[in-house]
Amino acid sequence: MALGDSHDPVSGVNSEPTIQQVNKRLQMLDKRLDNMDSVITSLVERVMHQPLTLEISCPECGHTIEINITSNIRLRG
Repeated sequence: MALGDSHDPVSGVNSEPTIQQVNKRLQMLDKRLDNMDSVITSLVERVMHQPLTLEISCPECGHTIEINITSNIRLRG
């Protein structure tokens, strides 16, 4: 077997992530989740201040069902 064989897992670069790399990736994931949480919270707050109407058609009979959602709840404490 040749030393540079691509099928030999031992001859490649060490693919084990170091603790620093894992910490960096966890911090990046934490930032992304925080950003997503901020965007979703902002969107929900905007929606909750205005009435929301959903119109859904029944797939069997074809009748339209209208659902009205209104709220005046403050989400942040």
